[in-house]
Amino acid sequence: MISKKTYFFTVVGFLILMVSSFLYLNSKQQFPVNSIDPNYSASLTSLKNNIQDEINNSRRNIITQTVEKVSPAVVGINVIEIRQYRDPFSYFFDDPFFRQFFGDRGNYRQRVQGLGSGYIISPDGYIVTNDHVAGNASEITVTLTDGSHYKAEIVGTDPTSDICLLKIDGSNLPYLELGNSDDVIIGEWVIALGNPFGLFELNDKPTVTVGVISATGMNLEPLNNRYYLNMIQTDAAINGGNSGGPLVNSLGQVIGMNTLIFTAGGVQGNIGLGFAIPINKVKRIVTELKERGKIDRDFQIGMSIQSIDEGIARYYDLKSTKGVIVTRVVPNSPADEAGIKAGDIILEVEGYKINNEQTIFGVFQEFRVGQTITLKILRDNSELTKRMKLVKK
Repeated sequence: MISKKTYFFTVVGFLILMVSSFLYLNSKQQFPVNSIDPNYSASLTSLKNNIQDEINNSRRNIITQTVEKVSPAVVGINVIEIRQYRDPFSYFFDDPFFRQFFGDRGNYRQRVQGLGSGYIISPDGYIVTNDHVAGNASEITVTLTDGSHYKAEIVGTDPTSDICLLKIDGSNLPYLELGNSDDVIIGEWVIALGNPFGLFELNDKPTVTVGVISATGMNLEPLNNRYYLNMIQTDAAINGGNSGGPLVNSLGQVIGMNTLIFTAGGVQGNIGLGFAIPINKVKRIVTELKERGKIDRDFQIGMSIQSIDEGIARYYDLKSTKGVIVTRVVPNSPADEAGIKAGDIILEVEGYKINNEQTIFGVFQEFRVGQTITLKILRDNSELTKRMKLVKK
C-alpha cells in the first residue's frame, strides 16, 4: 500500500512537471528562434563591411600609393661591355721565334654582361643611371614595367660624378618628378626602387625597399676615380643591381640616385648603409650632358698641395691633420691672383670641409670654368677668406 507521504510527493512532482512544461511552451511561442530583427542583422553586416574597408584603407598607405605612382617609370638596364685584357703570358711569348708558333698574344677582348637600374625623366625617353652601370657599354637594353624592351644610346656620361644619361626612342612614356635634394629631412621616409640581382626580369616590376634618410652631406672617399660628395645616406636596402635606380620621398619625387653601399669586412650585401647622389647634382650634370655630351672641367688652379701628416701638424702647431697645405703657387695663376701663398693651410672650399688631397680634388670637380670660388685658409694661426676665379687652361 502506498503511504500518504509517498503519495504527497508524487502529486507535487507531477504538478511541478506540468507547470514547467507550460512555462517552456509559452516561452517558445513568445520568443521564436527565427524571429531575429532584420534591422539588427543588416547592422551586423554593415559593421563587418566597414571594418573590412577600414583594414583595406589602412593597408593602402602613403608608401603603397607612392610605389604605385612611380613604379612605371623605373627601368631595368642590361648592358654588354667589351673589355680588353692583356695576356699575362704575353711577355714570355713576345719574341719573333715564339710568334711563329703562338701568334701575337698581346691583348684579347671579352664580352662582359652587366645590369643595373634607371629611371625615365621625360616622356620622350631620357633615362638617368650610373656611369658605372652603362658608361662603357657597347650595347644597352632597357626594360619597362609593361614588358617592352628598347635599345638605348648614350647621350653623355661623366665618370667623375658617376652619372650617365641614356635615350630611348619613345613618346608619352611614364616619367618621374625630380625633387629638391636641398629640402631633404633627416628621418623622413624614403623608397628605393630598382633591379637588384636582375630580379626585374622575372616580372617586369622593380623591387621596392623602404627606409629613412639617415644623414645628408656625406663626403665619401673616391672610388675608381669617382668622387662622391654631399651624398644622401639611407638605411633602405640597396643591393647589387640597384645602382642607378631612384630614391624617392613620400610624395613620389626623386631626391637621389642609388649608387653604392658600405659593407662590413667579409660581409656581403646590405647592412643599412646605402648612399645616393643628390638629385640637384644629377639635374645639373644631366643638363650639361644634354648640351655637350660631357662635362667641361678644363680649368687651371695654379697651385700644388699636400695632405697634412703628423709632422706637418707639429711644425705648424696645428690642432688636427685635416686640411691641405699649399706647397707651391704658380706665378700669375688663379691661385696667385687670389693671394694664396705657399704654406697656407686650406680648410674649406665653397663650404666643403677639406680633409686631405682626395677631398679637395673631389670638391674641385664640382666647379666649372669661369666660376669664382671661396676658400677658407689658415695663415700664421689666423683664418682668412680668399676668392679665386677658375680660368680655362
